[in-house]
Amino acid sequence: MERTADSGYGLRHFLRVLHRASPMLSWAGWLNVPLIALALLLLPFDDRVVTGLNVWFKPLKFALSTLIYVWTLGWLLADLPAAAQRATRIISWGVAVSMTVEMLAVFLQAARGTTSHFNVTSALDGALFGVMGLFISLNTGLLVWALYLTLRHRPFGPAAYVWGMRLGLLLFLVGSAVGGTMIRQMGHTVGAADGGPGLPGLGWSTRAGDLRAAHFLGLHALQLLPLAGWLLARYFPRGQVRGQLLGLLAFTLLYVGAVAWLYWHALQGLPLWPAS
Repeated sequence: MERTADSGYGLRHFLRVLHRASPMLSWAGWLNVPLIALALLLLPFDDRVVTGLNVWFKPLKFALSTLIYVWTLGWLLADLPAAAQRATRIISWGVAVSMTVEMLAVFLQAARGTTSHFNVTSALDGALFGVMGLFISLNTGLLVWALYLTLRHRPFGPAAYVWGMRLGLLLFLVGSAVGGTMIRQMGHTVGAADGGPGLPGLGWSTRAGDLRAAHFLGLHALQLLPLAGWLLARYFPRGQVRGQLLGLLAFTLLYVGAVAWLYWHALQGLPLWPAS
């Protein structure tokens, strides 16, 4: 969807374009706003603890992350040409449904006072974890399709932004693969049980390796690489497309190196920031 030069890039414009281009992903994001408010409201009044943290801490993080994810994806898909419109609608519907199911399961398990991921302690827990795994697999498959579409149909925008989008989708899938490692070992901590002391605001273990750091950085390439490409195209000397692309390549290589180091570091059982 081409954007006119006088449209601006403010929040209202962002939300307007998003809702026009992908109403399903727009509404999926808005669904998380009351969930964020609910988690914030319950945090001070519910003293239950799951894996060392307040029971509503994880739902709050997941709702914030989901909001950012679905709105970013909707914005990126809006830049695909009309030839890909039918496919983007299918992707939007599938991702919206997948993330809604994921969030409902996370909040249900929090209300029950237990963890949502890697939990097979009862038939219900195992069923919910299985359903979440099914829909996250669907979400990942749809992102593979989205990456294919950006390669087949050139999105609107300068070259650095377009390649930032493509590389961001690719690294998002790498981050998803790190999530697969966590599922295989039925936990995110390496060298200790899940839970215990963690970094403030994140919860990543300060006494053992934690795969969530690499997972987090990989997933958020979906926002950071297109943003880097857009900034390079906007502020690099006009007409210097090669320089913009080289700048994006350098940033991407540093980013990949950071994800790889975080993954390797966690597999050694080493915390990102050891507790003093």
